[in-house]
Amino acid sequence: WELPRPSISQLQAISDKQSLLVSWLVNHSGLVGNIYEIQISRTENHTVIYNRNISVFSVDSDEYTWTWASDLPLECVDHSVRIRHFYNQSVPSPWSNWITNYGAQAKDSTEIFPDERMLREGTSAMFCCVPPRGVNITSMTLNNNKYSLISIGARVKAIAVANLTIPTTIIKVLSISCSDATGKISYAWNYVSFPPQKPRNLSCATSDMTTVICTWDSGRKQHPHDRNKRTHTLHIENSDQAPIKCEESSCTFLAVPQLEEYNVNVVVKDQLGEETESYSFNISNRVFPVVEWDRVSPGVTDTTVSWIVQGNLTQPNLLCQVTTDPDSITELSGTSVSGLCKVKLEHLIPNTRYSARVRCLANGRLWGEWTQQIFFTTYPLVTLDVWRRIKQLSDPNSRQLTLLWIPHVPGSAAPVNIQGYIVQWLQEGQNWTEWKDSEQTQAEVSIGPGQYDFTVQAVLHIGSTPPAHITIPQRDDGENLLVAKRLSSSTAAGFNLSWEEQDTATCGYTVEWCVLGNALPCNLQWMKVPEGNNTLFLPARNFKAGCRFTFNIYACTENEHRLLEIQTGYSQELKSVTSPSLVEPVQSTSSSVTLEWRYDEDDPAHPAFITGYLVTVQEVGSDTLPGHAANLFSVSVADHHRKSVTIENLQQNQEYAFSVSALTKEGPGQPASITTRTRTNNSAHLAKVLTPIFLLLGCTILLWPQRKTLKSWLKDMFAYPAGMNIKIPELDSFLSEV
Repeated sequence: WELPRPSISQLQAISDKQSLLVSWLVNHSGLVGNIYEIQISRTENHTVIYNRNISVFSVDSDEYTWTWASDLPLECVDHSVRIRHFYNQSVPSPWSNWITNYGAQAKDSTEIFPDERMLREGTSAMFCCVPPRGVNITSMTLNNNKYSLISIGARVKAIAVANLTIPTTIIKVLSISCSDATGKISYAWNYVSFPPQKPRNLSCATSDMTTVICTWDSGRKQHPHDRNKRTHTLHIENSDQAPIKCEESSCTFLAVPQLEEYNVNVVVKDQLGEETESYSFNISNRVFPVVEWDRVSPGVTDTTVSWIVQGNLTQPNLLCQVTTDPDSITELSGTSVSGLCKVKLEHLIPNTRYSARVRCLANGRLWGEWTQQIFFTTYPLVTLDVWRRIKQLSDPNSRQLTLLWIPHVPGSAAPVNIQGYIVQWLQEGQNWTEWKDSEQTQAEVSIGPGQYDFTVQAVLHIGSTPPAHITIPQRDDGENLLVAKRLSSSTAAGFNLSWEEQDTATCGYTVEWCVLGNALPCNLQWMKVPEGNNTLFLPARNFKAGCRFTFNIYACTENEHRLLEIQTGYSQELKSVTSPSLVEPVQSTSSSVTLEWRYDEDDPAHPAFITGYLVTVQEVGSDTLPGHAANLFSVSVADHHRKSVTIENLQQNQEYAFSVSALTKEGPGQPASITTRTRTNNSAHLAKVLTPIFLLLGCTILLWPQRKTLKSWLKDMFAYPAGMNIKIPELDSFLSEV
């Protein structure tokens, strides 16, 4: 007894997928195992190219189907299949008969496979040439590139191509050619594309509860000449509506009456595959309002805009956003009246071109799309920064007022033409008006010692210009008693001004200075500091180094600007100050020299503050070493108002070189030099002469009582030798002299 032979019930070829579907009957008796071996062969010689064991589990039907994918097109050669099964996973049954799917048989000309087929990008493929009987294939090319031939049986030749790419030519085709020994060339064309991608970010919404729009990201875009045509369809799963044809990344359909919850599928399909994405939503929660502009009414610093919300929306809660460029966002809450909404955009810059967009939100769920930009230009505005300079004349009841102003024209959308300025003031109960041309920015007015109110207003062709007010206080002689405070300079910065804050300064402070420092004429500059701030930084780039600047700081009160402080300093101090002028003749003694000099230490023309003086002393003579520490020393004078110094402990009758230079924060300036000699000390010289005389006289007085003994001793010391004739009286005379 032997195991029954299995039989293949069906062999089906799917050429475009290069697949074979093999079906056979499964015996569910206990004698038949569930392990099958399958073999696939090529050509009429049944060369086995595939062998595999397959486990077959219990199936609902008596027939089992297995699929095999071929790397070679099925049309190239014959493909045969046979099976057998194993009992208890060890005892094989006899093989079934070979069942064959026959390949193409070329008659008059060579046939090429695959042909006119859509191939997947990035995969490998085999192409074959099937010639008529007796014809030999000599070469194959792909897009004019030769490949090595692979023999498939006796006649068929093939080539293998890895990693197919989409051609970069306008016509997206792969051209395959086959040349045979007779000189004939056959051609075939195929196409390369990529499969569909799953739709991403699928969402649906409605603007009017009537029409629903679904959108998604379709992913990679196809080339316009791609032959792999795709279809996009939308299915409403919980309705009986037919599938809806869609665009590549959107789909529009009518809402289903009485349907609130929607379950939709978007299906993308082409020759290389199919992808599906699902989405569920409640239509009441997916309302995005569509907005249309109504009108724009611009002003100087604000603009009123209105728009219409389209569609038959019944949502009570409507929130809209208006954005302008330059950036700002205004939100408007509430319901629209007959679809019309209105809002005033504030804090805009005059004479500026703006663009605005609007969008709305219903029920706090979904923002609608931004509208197209609408453009408008605010009206121009000219403001004046007014200041004054007051000069007291020789007549105590007369002052000369210089009224100055700077026009500020914010925005640049259009040029602003200032026709002129109107200056008005009240003097001695009478109103005065003066006209100034647009090029003039100051006015000279003679006033008395009282208080005056001035207004200056620019006149425009179109637009608004509020008048600027300034109050001129009564004459205050106390302002002349303020002493300027010195500012410390730094090389890196400029001026860091600070002052004591005043509770009475209800409208801030004003700092004024001259552009050229203390040099004349004064081109007055000023800067306003807001209330609550008592510091001001002025960068060094606006100030010349080595130039002294004086800053007058005024406190702005309700009725006047009162001078609060005077501060003076340099943005950067320099040390190249001029030399002092030495006073001659120089006063000296035998041990000291007193130097005096003249110098205007408070001269504003100095490039730095004078902090003191440096006096250098140098001995002069052939026996001294110039610059040696023993011969050179300095004396500092710390008080910059002191202009004399006495140098002590000098040598008598010695010549000295003196130099005096003014000191600044940066060091000594240019020196002034003078040479002088100390006097001779005569009393010291007389003491040197008289000292030996007094010493000899003292010795004589002390020795006089012993003169006889001394005389005898000297006689013995100076006894003359034998043979010499010396008279005794001569010796006595000599001793007496001694």
